[in-house]
Amino acid sequence: MGQNLILNMNDHGFVVCAYNRTTSKVDHFLENEAKGTNIVGAHSVEELCAKLKRPRKVMLLVKAGDAVDNFIDQLLPFLEQGDIIIDGGNSHFPDSIRRTKDLADKGILFVGSGVSGGEEGARYGPSLMPGGNPAAWPAIKPIFQAIAAKAPDGAPCCDWVGETGAGHYVKMVHNGIEYGDMQLICEVYQILGEGLGLSHDEMADIFTEWNKGELDSYLIEITRDILKYKDTDGTPLVTKIRDTAGQKGTGKWTAIDSLDRGIPVTLIGEAVYSRCLSSLKDERVRASKILKGPTNSPKFTGDKKAFIAQLGQALYAAKIVSYAQGYMLMRQAAKDYGWNLNYAGIALMWRGGCIIRSAFLGKIRDAYTTNPELENLLFDPFFQEATAKAQDAWRTVVAQAVTVGIPTPAMSTALNFYDGLRHEMLPANLLQAQRDYFGAHTYELLSAPGKFVHTNWTGTGGNITATTYDA
Repeated sequence: MGQNLILNMNDHGFVVCAYNRTTSKVDHFLENEAKGTNIVGAHSVEELCAKLKRPRKVMLLVKAGDAVDNFIDQLLPFLEQGDIIIDGGNSHFPDSIRRTKDLADKGILFVGSGVSGGEEGARYGPSLMPGGNPAAWPAIKPIFQAIAAKAPDGAPCCDWVGETGAGHYVKMVHNGIEYGDMQLICEVYQILGEGLGLSHDEMADIFTEWNKGELDSYLIEITRDILKYKDTDGTPLVTKIRDTAGQKGTGKWTAIDSLDRGIPVTLIGEAVYSRCLSSLKDERVRASKILKGPTNSPKFTGDKKAFIAQLGQALYAAKIVSYAQGYMLMRQAAKDYGWNLNYAGIALMWRGGCIIRSAFLGKIRDAYTTNPELENLLFDPFFQEATAKAQDAWRTVVAQAVTVGIPTPAMSTALNFYDGLRHEMLPANLLQAQRDYFGAHTYELLSAPGKFVHTNWTGTGGNITATTYDA
């Protein structure tokens, strides 16, 4: 990532100084990938800072956590007031909030920037999500917007996100949505293979067609390529990969943060739990031999072509819910931290370069451009119509999967969220009565919201209520 960003910056006319604590890597880079360029190298932090034009702009791409703080501590003796430190790693947003404040007290401007697109994106145009100290933006804007990916209309997939930890927060949510998108696609893959009995070449053809329409996206595109890829013996390589998913933690951060804020980001949560379940491989092998599934055939027996079309609609609708939940979370965080997030701009940043880039994001940008105060993405007329149009297919797919015993945790929780949101009344009234019955936790009446009352349900419970608190 680091060396590819340096090469990208060089391509756009910026002179960059490269440093790595293993100085032999610097020399190797200068003698090979950077040979014939204007890139220079440094063999110490002091030399790095001495070679930089003021205000110095130092971008770190190191492991999140203590490594970032340790490197900042090494830099500080050689920096001056007004210099800029940019953390381009996948740092947790509370760390960026802390670093922005602590460095501001020392006269140093801190930027925590999400960088998405992997190594290829870094080389030819990533999605960049900078936030932190706003005073740093004018100095880094020409560089960041030059090297960023460009949307189909030519706009750079980079803009200022917001104060303190806003950049890394938006990147965290981006990664959470990425978890959800990947899980949805994996569920579709299992339905196509296990449920419909299709070959990997047949599945690849389906993803090829989907990528020409409303599902057009990077993840659909690479799924097509993966399904087509053959090992040396002519069999699909993907079938030989152990079905235990890894994770770096950003999806988990998103799920935990959603619980802390009381925002039901259920799809991302299920995507994280699905990875956890996949890691229980030995236990699943044992379970497969003793736990019974449905008695009917695990294969779909109806019109396959029609069902595949329904599957595409279900995937599209669930994807809409994933983004709606992500935007709900960002909206609440912005309220909590006083960030002025540009929701249309965030969709634009994600339209190119990043892992979740898709044509679909143009519609999100349009929704928030039309109404910057949009309460929920599902309330936008386009997305209202899209989910309404897809819901019959969505329900059919989930019901069919349940019937034949194929798990669809992300797709089904998306449908449950949709149904829960569209219900004016939910059974939480009974839940509140239960809480009051056994714990005197009180409840509100529909006729008097904000006024908490307690009922002595048994006649022996008394009228003393529990102490109220927020968890």
